[in-house]
Amino acid sequence: MTIEKQKKWSSAGALITLGIVYGDIGTSPLYTMNSILNSARSTQHLNDFVIGSVSLVFWTLMLITTIKYVLVALRADNHGEGGIFALYSRVKSANKKWLLIPALIGGSALLADGTLTPAITVTTAIEGLKNQKIGPILFPNNQPLVIIVVSVLLLIIFTFQKVGTKKIGNIFGPIMLVWFVFIGFFGFINIFNDMSILKALSPTYAIAVLVSPENKTGIFILGSVFLATTGAEALYSDMGHVGKQNIYISWPFVYSMLILNYMGQGAWIMSHTQQSNLLKQISNPFFEILPSSWRLFGVILATLAAIIASQALISGAYTLVSEAIHLKVIPRLHTFYPSEARGQMYIGTVNWILCIIGLLIVWSFQTSHNMEAAYGLSITITMLMTTVLLYQFIKQNQQKLLAIAFAVVFGAIEIVFLIASLGKFIHGGYATLIIMVVILSVMMIWYYGNKRREKISKQNDYLSLRDYRKQLINLSNDKEEPVFATNLVYIANIHQNYKLKRSIIYSLFGSKPKKSEIYWFVTVREAVNPYEKSYSIDMLGTKNIVHVIFNIGFKVEPQIHLYLKQISNNLVKQGIINPQFPRYTIEKHGNIGDFKYVMVNQNYEDLLNLPDVHPWDRFIIGGRLWLQTHTVKPSSFYGLDFSDVLEETVPLFISRGNGSRIKLTQIEIKNIVKPEEKS
Repeated sequence: MTIEKQKKWSSAGALITLGIVYGDIGTSPLYTMNSILNSARSTQHLNDFVIGSVSLVFWTLMLITTIKYVLVALRADNHGEGGIFALYSRVKSANKKWLLIPALIGGSALLADGTLTPAITVTTAIEGLKNQKIGPILFPNNQPLVIIVVSVLLLIIFTFQKVGTKKIGNIFGPIMLVWFVFIGFFGFINIFNDMSILKALSPTYAIAVLVSPENKTGIFILGSVFLATTGAEALYSDMGHVGKQNIYISWPFVYSMLILNYMGQGAWIMSHTQQSNLLKQISNPFFEILPSSWRLFGVILATLAAIIASQALISGAYTLVSEAIHLKVIPRLHTFYPSEARGQMYIGTVNWILCIIGLLIVWSFQTSHNMEAAYGLSITITMLMTTVLLYQFIKQNQQKLLAIAFAVVFGAIEIVFLIASLGKFIHGGYATLIIMVVILSVMMIWYYGNKRREKISKQNDYLSLRDYRKQLINLSNDKEEPVFATNLVYIANIHQNYKLKRSIIYSLFGSKPKKSEIYWFVTVREAVNPYEKSYSIDMLGTKNIVHVIFNIGFKVEPQIHLYLKQISNNLVKQGIINPQFPRYTIEKHGNIGDFKYVMVNQNYEDLLNLPDVHPWDRFIIGGRLWLQTHTVKPSSFYGLDFSDVLEETVPLFISRGNGSRIKLTQIEIKNIVKPEEKS
């Protein structure tokens, strides 16, 4: 469901953008006005309430989606990629380490709130079938039946994720084009029911409704209004799939269709205020504005749009988690690529966690009305964190005053929305916050557990590879030692001054020396360009020790074995290393022998034997290592599934051997019998 990044807009690109980028925000008319009506006190002065509410929607989409995201955030791309982690990669620096915190909070909140999207969109669409006749069959007004249908649809959506969505994704754009034209057209013709709805274009009505006595929830109505713009963050995240130019050209059309529909719903409500029990009778104004002959088609189209919105959310979750993995803030997870299309991926763990949570939400909340009450709380946190990072981005571009103005204006707006959304906590918002805290805890433990381990062991757990260079040369040339591998590879992540973990040296020399013709030490670093694949070589002044530094973007799946084969052949051609001439090989003129990879695992149980480690450090380091042993192995993550890999377990902290000595208290030598005396 992706296309290559396009630097210039095209009609085809803009069409596909409709299917990829706008699924979430495009289906918001299904439930936003329905949620807003819960704040209406009565039908007595409902007209002013409706005009003010639609005005709030109009200006929320204008300020947050249009100005903040389309006009500002899209400029903050990382080589064409968008989203909170791409933004963090753009603004992070050595003296701004604190920026990781808003990135982690925003990413976890985005994932958490996104678990509601498939549930609420599909449920709202299927609820439109109530009392609808499908051929000879009348769909009953039965919510348990709706839950069953929604559950089946969600299971189908998540089951087919592994197949990939490239082919079906090509029709998402045309379907969403029909959807937007459909909602815009019926919104437009309903505006004529009460033309006074056009007053909603004035911001004065938006401000007035916040303090109106007809608004029984006061400022907390913004929690419902915010539902209209929850897809803005997804719009920014999906920029890398379609290119910012295609978003620029398509957003005015989408914005216009959305506003026409909201105004049409508002005008329809205003034209029926004579019904005293309107607020109780109305099921969903989105479906009410449709003529009866178009209702079934509207439900079918809404269901397709809901499925596309769910698909966009699921694909976005894969992308977000993949970026987090390569930023080393989430444990490694197995990623499957169903097609050659850039961005096409499938992460089974993420897929089924989303599926289970979605089903639990459907079964727990039962109706879309209850889901609306919980939706949107966590996403306000994400938007606030994005504002923090965008402030840093604008500031880095030598526009400090503009950065301050941006932070003050949008920070204030989003804080108000966050306060308003807190009213959703007791109505179900706690569910997404719990999910957010769990995800954030995993991120914190994974990232800071490693940092704390490195800090604690910094003084005695790192050695310089240069100090062991002579030993490695001698070992490689020692004819008495058996050959362990022709090419021995360690994913070592060598630091400044050739510092590497003591466990690597322990593996090489600790028990039985590992003789090899060439020793490869691989360091993998995150590149600035998300799609970069480059490397540099350091031979350490030898012919048999190679330090390879890979610069790999967070959008690239590492394939270390393939890279090393290419590099080794290049080094042979350049005469930097000697050809190895294997006797038996698949390649007709092979110049490189076998590769053996050693993965050094550390024994986290050793933590129990370290009395001077703080309990908090013991917990977070142990948690990190527990996650490491229960997620994807490093060999799989680095593309070594079909390679010769040896996994070794070494102590977590290896002592230098300079601790306290044992004290001799007594030695006793009695009569020693000589051999000749014994005979």
